[in-house]
Amino acid sequence: MHKRNAVSLAVATIVAMSSLPAMAQDAEQTLERVVVTGSAIKRLDAETSVPVTTFKMTELRQQGLSTVEQILSTLTASQSSLGTSQSVGSSTGGASFADLRGIGANKTLVLLNGRRIANNAFDGSAPDLNMIPMAAIERIEVLRDGASSLYGTDAIGGVINFITKKDFTGGTVNVGFDAPQKSGGKSGNLNVGYGYGDLDKDNFNVFGFVDYQKQDSIGGSQRSYNTRYAGGLSTNTDPANYYQGSGLTVYNPAAPDCTNGTNLIKAGTYCRMTTSSYVDYVPKSERASGMLKGTIKLNNDHQLGLEYFVTRSVVQTQIAPVPYASLSMSSDSPYWPDNAALDKSQPITVKWRDTVSGPRQDKNINLQQRFLASLDGAIAGWDYSAGLSYNQNRVTEKLTHGYADGSKIAAGVADGIINPFGDQSADAVTYIQNAGVAGTLMQGKGETYNFDAHASRELGDWLGAGRQVALAVGTELRHEKFSQVANTDFATLVQDSTGVDPNTNSVGSRSVYAVYSELNLPITRQLDITGAVRYDKYSDFGSTTNPKLSFRLQPTKEILVRGSVSTGFRAPSLYELHAANTYTNSSTVSDPLLCPGGTAGTLNCQTQFMVRNGGNPDLQPEKSKSLTFGLQFSPTTDLAFGIDFWWIGIKNQIGVVGDASLYDESNYALFSQYFHRNAAGELSTSGTDCPGTNCGYVDVRQQNLGGTNTAGFDLNGNYRLRTAVGNFTFGLNSTYVSKYKFQEYQDGPWVNGVGVYAGSGPVFRWQHTLTTVWSYNTTYSVGLTGHYKSSYKDDPSTTAGETHTVASYTTFDLFGNWKANRQLSLTAGVRNLMDRDPPLSYQQAVFQAGYDPRYTDPTGRTFYVRGSYDF
Repeated sequence: MHKRNAVSLAVATIVAMSSLPAMAQDAEQTLERVVVTGSAIKRLDAETSVPVTTFKMTELRQQGLSTVEQILSTLTASQSSLGTSQSVGSSTGGASFADLRGIGANKTLVLLNGRRIANNAFDGSAPDLNMIPMAAIERIEVLRDGASSLYGTDAIGGVINFITKKDFTGGTVNVGFDAPQKSGGKSGNLNVGYGYGDLDKDNFNVFGFVDYQKQDSIGGSQRSYNTRYAGGLSTNTDPANYYQGSGLTVYNPAAPDCTNGTNLIKAGTYCRMTTSSYVDYVPKSERASGMLKGTIKLNNDHQLGLEYFVTRSVVQTQIAPVPYASLSMSSDSPYWPDNAALDKSQPITVKWRDTVSGPRQDKNINLQQRFLASLDGAIAGWDYSAGLSYNQNRVTEKLTHGYADGSKIAAGVADGIINPFGDQSADAVTYIQNAGVAGTLMQGKGETYNFDAHASRELGDWLGAGRQVALAVGTELRHEKFSQVANTDFATLVQDSTGVDPNTNSVGSRSVYAVYSELNLPITRQLDITGAVRYDKYSDFGSTTNPKLSFRLQPTKEILVRGSVSTGFRAPSLYELHAANTYTNSSTVSDPLLCPGGTAGTLNCQTQFMVRNGGNPDLQPEKSKSLTFGLQFSPTTDLAFGIDFWWIGIKNQIGVVGDASLYDESNYALFSQYFHRNAAGELSTSGTDCPGTNCGYVDVRQQNLGGTNTAGFDLNGNYRLRTAVGNFTFGLNSTYVSKYKFQEYQDGPWVNGVGVYAGSGPVFRWQHTLTTVWSYNTTYSVGLTGHYKSSYKDDPSTTAGETHTVASYTTFDLFGNWKANRQLSLTAGVRNLMDRDPPLSYQQAVFQAGYDPRYTDPTGRTFYVRGSYDF
């Protein structure tokens, strides 16, 4: 590119950026020289050819951000975050995941100090972000580029590397409290650290950090937008719906008005129940983490490190009372309905919800640990690092309230003790309470044993470029194990109310061997070319080789042009390969054959059917190609900005066909192979039918599907204005997605996902974050941050969603910081300053109704204070 054209493009870019509605902080905002993620060669950020965003914890704390979920929500390259709220009604163990580029959380690699930690034990897709020991983190580096040539599997969308302090002396105490203006959601955090020993003087350093966080729940009834529409519709009601035979005609004693029951909605001859008021918008959570690290300086060239971290997370969730879908009642029951259309010689099927026992509540206990021994130093001109680690994630799901022994409830209805059509007698209430159970439902465990080593050195100025050629080589040996096992006896009792197969017993293991190399070759004083390649061999599916070629051109000190092309892969997880075949509930959908249009008045509409989940040992790895090209421009010491274009193509994606397509009646001929109906030609709605001869289910086991192609560009900018009354700093982080198309099955049509809800969710066309900070004498600072997500067409699986557009979402955060002296600093602020409610969405993918919690925050305007004292 001609220099004049490059400058013209850069100027045009900054003019365009100045009109955008948001900004944020990026690694390219400043010219600080820091070691970055994305290379095995020791070098500086200003010299790299890869785009890296850096978050400094000192600045994040000033903005009142204290959790990983909050921090990554400001990263515009992240399309969504599977947060703690999605643990409500699902078995994730309260986990939170990141999703760079919107291609799936399992294609974003998460590292701690450049090394892997164990994936979440319940699904094996990725590490739980809540398990990171936040108190010891110094910065977070996000590589917005594929990196399988260096890190191996999962690094298709990018890499998030949490970097702790290397050594620490003295002590620090940080305290914070958050209070939403609306009810619910209060939180507090405390972290303490202390270190002793100077590596240079004492030849050792040891330090430790502990962190504690707690947040209250936010219930659906605590936010007014819970009533925007009747969410969480169910055909299991109180009083109960009932039918005889095939269920083509359904009745309810409260119909047609449906006013004398619990949260009932009219549905012709029967009623539906809206359950969203029971569901937690944000679950109650409590986390404690600790990290202990010791480093011994063996001599001037070698250091031995020992490190241990542990995090324990407890997430408690709540959903609607237990639904019983197939209770049987004969005509000799005292509660037999007064309905002339019934044949008294035949029983009726009753669909009742146990509101007597109250909402279902569970507790997810998640324990993450890592032991690491490392050796770093220099020998014979090589800088080296080697590590031996053991990583473990253990998850336990306990049911604590609202659950009952399904067989006793069934007997109580059959024997005329429980009245599913009206108020309960004192004896019935006692009977239901005595049927209540609590206990451990499932346990999962993931383990990773890992050895890694890499070394780099300079080899001389081969081409007279005035800079040294640099080479890095490395290897990794890894053994992975996982298990997910149901507590069979207890799971059998509550199968109707959990949908969890009591026979769940998934186990798997594998070994991985990898070698890689990276060479940085300066061609001229202005041009570098870097090549990298990695070979991985897996014991369960074979081997894969992935190269990467990148360049860095700096014609002047003000202009940097960079780019890369690479291949990548994601190995199928142990869960995807070896998960046992089990039966559970689908999301709320309509039978495409028996409920045409999705609105007919039968039990086959807007309900939950049985689906068959499970692994597939024949899965092949996902393969990818990616390309980046960027320009960074810094005309003065106070101004820097840039643009990075990116493209990612993926094939052989692992997953299941999305509900929007799978249950679309126009696709039924295409997907009919997945629908296994019972003798009556129906799909089962009760877990007691499956497995068995009367089981009707949809097969949603893992398979290699089609591909995904996505492209766009990231904008970043930073400007510092120096005045007599202080310095003003303006920062930008913006992502535009120009293309996102995917196939839901091999050789299928390409579906557009930009700006529309398709598959499992939308991809936002624009995301921006804008920050403005005023600082004076390092003593005072005030900042304002704006966040923006563009609008999109809503979930088409409901009639209302077909024509609805989810509005754009803009929030502002305000904070002020006072550094009283070198030891004490205080921060106060307001998140969501304008108290913006999440925009209306009719999505059906998660339990929360009225909005989409994957992209927005229900907390509302929140006031917070932070205090930090160093000693």
